[in-house]
Amino acid sequence: MGGFECVRPSCRVSLRAFLREELDIAVPERAIIEGHQSPLDYLVHTFFEGELTEADRPRGAVGDGEEQHRPPPIVDCIVWANRGGGKTMLGAVATLLDLVFKDGIQIRILGGSLDQSQRMHEHLRRFFGIERFAELLGKGITDRRIALSNGSVVELLAQSQTSVRGTRVQKLRCDEVELFDREVWEAAQLVTRSRVCGGVEVRGAIECLSTMHRTHGLMHELVLQASEGKRRLFKWGVVDALEHCEEERRCEPCAMRPECDGRAKERPVPEAGHIGVDDALRMKMRVALATWEAEMLCLRPSKSDNVLPEFDAKIHVVADLPDTSGMRWIGGMDFGMRAPAVVLWAAISGDGVLWIGHERYAAGAVMDEHIDAILDPSKPRLEWIAVDPAGNANNGQSGVSDATLMQRRGLAVRFNRSEIQDGVRRIRARLRPADGTPPRLYVHARCVRLIESMERYSYSPGRPDSEAPVKGDGFDHAIDALRYMLIELEGRRGASAGSYTVR
Repeated sequence: MGGFECVRPSCRVSLRAFLREELDIAVPERAIIEGHQSPLDYLVHTFFEGELTEADRPRGAVGDGEEQHRPPPIVDCIVWANRGGGKTMLGAVATLLDLVFKDGIQIRILGGSLDQSQRMHEHLRRFFGIERFAELLGKGITDRRIALSNGSVVELLAQSQTSVRGTRVQKLRCDEVELFDREVWEAAQLVTRSRVCGGVEVRGAIECLSTMHRTHGLMHELVLQASEGKRRLFKWGVVDALEHCEEERRCEPCAMRPECDGRAKERPVPEAGHIGVDDALRMKMRVALATWEAEMLCLRPSKSDNVLPEFDAKIHVVADLPDTSGMRWIGGMDFGMRAPAVVLWAAISGDGVLWIGHERYAAGAVMDEHIDAILDPSKPRLEWIAVDPAGNANNGQSGVSDATLMQRRGLAVRFNRSEIQDGVRRIRARLRPADGTPPRLYVHARCVRLIESMERYSYSPGRPDSEAPVKGDGFDHAIDALRYMLIELEGRRGASAGSYTVR
C-alpha cells in the first residue's frame, strides 16, 4: 500500500483506536437502551466479516482444544437506526476500511435514490481528502467511482435492474433500503461473490442501512428476517446517539426523560454519541409522537399512511374467543373471481362488541363454492351476511346475480350503499373509542389475512391529499367485507339500504 503504514486493526479495541486516531471519529462503544446495539458493533461485524468473538460463540462449539464444525457466520446485516443516527456516514467508514485493508475488494453502493448514494460518496471523498489516505488513490475519484492503487474499487449504482444485474461484487451496501423498488431489491440479492482480498476471506454480503418508515414495508420484512436468524440486526435510536449530558442539566423537567431516564449522564464523554441534547429536544417538540417513536426511537414502523393506525395486534388480536353460546353470528363478504373473495364470520356479544372468529380468503372459486363454505356445518350459522352492493348485478355466466344465488341457498343477504370513508370511520371507532372505553372490535389470531390487511391497508404515499385508500394491492378485500358488515350492523345513517330479493 505504498507509504501507508497503518497496521490493520485486529480486534474491537484496535479498530476503535484506528477510527479515533486516523479519522477523528469517536464511535459509541455501547448502546444505552437495553436490546440495542452500538455503531461500533456494526463496524466490528462488517470489518471482521461476521466472525463472532469468543464471548459471542455458543458454548460447546470448541472441544479438546480443536474447533468443531460451526455454521458459517451470518454476514448479511441490517442497520436500523434513527434519522440523523449516522447510518450513511458509518456505511462510508465501513467502505473505507474495506477498501484500504482488503486489497482488490469490489464494493457497490446502492441508495434508495442516486442522491442518497451520493451522500455516502461525499463522506468517502472527505475521508480520502485526508493526506495519508489520499496517497492510496489510484485513478482518483470521480462522481460515481473511487479506485485505489491496491485494486480496491467502490462505485455507485443507479436504482435500476439493468445497473444491478450486471454487478458481481464482494459487498453491496444499500442505503435507505425502505425506499427501494421491489424488483431492484430482488435483483440485488444475486450479485455478491466471495473472494480472498489482501489475505482476507471476504464473504459476499449485502448490508442494509435504513430507518423504518412503513408498516410491512421492505425494511419491516428484513427486520423480521433477522428475527429468524437470516440476517444480523444492529439497531440504535436517538438516545443511543446522544452526547454526554452535563450534570447541570436537570432530568426532572427534561422532555427526554421518558426515553433517556438520566442514562446520557452516565456515559463517559469518549463513549458519547454525536446528537446534542438540545437538538434532540427541539426535534421531539416538532413532531407527532408516532413519528418520534418510529423514526427516532426505532420502536415500530410509522403508521402515517395507514388507514387504520388504531389497529394494534397486541391489543386487538386474541388467541381465544369468549363463550359465544347465545351470541348472534353475522357475516360480511367481498366478491371476487380473479381477485380474492373474502368472507368474515363475526359474533356479537351482549354489550355490542364484535368478535371476528373466522375468515375465508379464496381466488378463482365460483359462487357455489363460496356458498358451500358459508353453509359448512363446522362454521357458525349466520343470521345474515352483508355484501358488496355490486353483487346485485347479474352475473355474465349464470344470468343471475351472486346475491340471488346466495338467497336461493337460504342465506339472508343484506347491503348498504355507502362511502368507503364511512365504513373506515366505523372500524376506527371500534378499534379505539374516543371516550376511552375498551375496544369494541377483536380478531381471532387465525384470521391472518384480515390481520395483515388491517396492518397494511394504506393511503397512497404519493398522494398525501387523497383520502381514498389504495385499491388493487390485495389488502382492501378483507377490509371491504368488514365495512359492509359494520354498515349493516350499525344502521344506515342516511345510506341507501336494502336486502336482495330472489329473481
